[in-house]
Amino acid sequence: MQETDVFVIGGGTGGYSTALRAAALGLDVVLAERDLVGGTCLHRGCVPSKAMLHAAELVDGIAEARERWGVKATLDSVDWSALTATRDDIVSRNHKGVEGHLSHARVRVVRGSASLTGPRGVRIDSGAEAGAEWTVRRGIVLATGSQPRTLPGLKPDGERVVTSDDALFAPGLPTSVLVLGGGAIGVEYASLHRSMGAEVTLVEAAGRLLPSEDADVSRHLTRGLKKRGIDVQVGARLEDARTHEGGVRATVRTARGEFRVVEAERLLVAVGRVPVTDGLGLAAAGLATDTRGFVAPADWARLETSVPGIHVVGDLLPPPSLGLAHASFAEGLVVAETLAGGTPRPVDYAAVPRVTYSSPQTASVGLSEAEAREQGHEVRTNSMPLTAVAKGMVHGQGGVVKVVTEAGAKDGSGGRVLGVHLVGPHVSEMIAESQLIVGWDAEAADVAQHIHPHPTLSEAVGEVFLSLAGRGLHQQ
Repeated sequence: MQETDVFVIGGGTGGYSTALRAAALGLDVVLAERDLVGGTCLHRGCVPSKAMLHAAELVDGIAEARERWGVKATLDSVDWSALTATRDDIVSRNHKGVEGHLSHARVRVVRGSASLTGPRGVRIDSGAEAGAEWTVRRGIVLATGSQPRTLPGLKPDGERVVTSDDALFAPGLPTSVLVLGGGAIGVEYASLHRSMGAEVTLVEAAGRLLPSEDADVSRHLTRGLKKRGIDVQVGARLEDARTHEGGVRATVRTARGEFRVVEAERLLVAVGRVPVTDGLGLAAAGLATDTRGFVAPADWARLETSVPGIHVVGDLLPPPSLGLAHASFAEGLVVAETLAGGTPRPVDYAAVPRVTYSSPQTASVGLSEAEAREQGHEVRTNSMPLTAVAKGMVHGQGGVVKVVTEAGAKDGSGGRVLGVHLVGPHVSEMIAESQLIVGWDAEAADVAQHIHPHPTLSEAVGEVFLSLAGRGLHQQ
């Protein structure tokens, strides 16, 4: 029987951030990972998908150069092997970087799956150290992540029917794709495949894309995707799908109740993700999942379960956790500092930015207009199209800035900022400012005094706040 201060099960973003911070605070840390350190985000999700989306942006830029700017450029073809080699190199270098950080921090990494044997016990179930057991002095951290959710009767095969985990690694580029699911993952993959020349049908069961975002975000995003030639079907459901030698034949029930047959070379299932808890041994420690499969904390400030000393980070957490890598990093810091005896500030989930890296991109933080009203706020909003500023005209892709505030003073000077919502090119790089605005409970007048550089897309953000503070220049 071996001993350690902290034992982390799972080496994704939440797990390795916990391990690194705990080690930096002087704790002895063991991390068990059955696959590759870095988890889904690094190897199958965030990083490789954004690398591919960057390549897609370059492809779109060639068309824009020719059609809008008079640059007589043409695209001969996309070398899939070269493209994926660059993507894999980026992933590999990041993976080596994470491994190096863990080694430098003297975190002991055990290659294999692990399970709980009790409130303070962990056993290695596979790999070279199978059978080894640990007694944990300070705490156990559950960070086993999630996997794609599938639908009954729809079995992914990695070629014709794929999930978000294997879509990037399916053979070649399809000429047509049916994307099932209009959340962030589905929208990103629909955008990627359209940029690469595929005919794309995007099906979402809810009444709009990105249903958890502000309704105006959904509206502007849908407009942008349709303008690019993506067939967006909201309020629609997949009734049946059958694979054949040439691809997939699916029957979709539209929002009008009509049945439509969609032929596609590939069906991409992006209908959400579910926590991974199989084999984790929760019962042995006195734990159980909730009805949705999450491991809910009893204390959200410490992310500690009902069993003292067992904490949870990442995709195992139910809402209000967001299942986002950057939220997992923050959760890891909180848990590590708690285990080291500190009292860190809890994660403020309302101030965690949310980004969809499609074309156009969306980025938001805080409450939507509907959420603010549901919570009883007297709400004031202001919006401005990105094409109202010079840099937005340069990009020529449309987009909008929308700000939600409390009604504020009677003089119209603007109240506390509740939410900021962006749609357009590169808005993922603009949302950090708004995170500070929302997280620090700033009022519109506080933001209005700050000068935004000209010409930039961020000017539109500044102008919206100027108007909310009663000082608008271009909005009267």
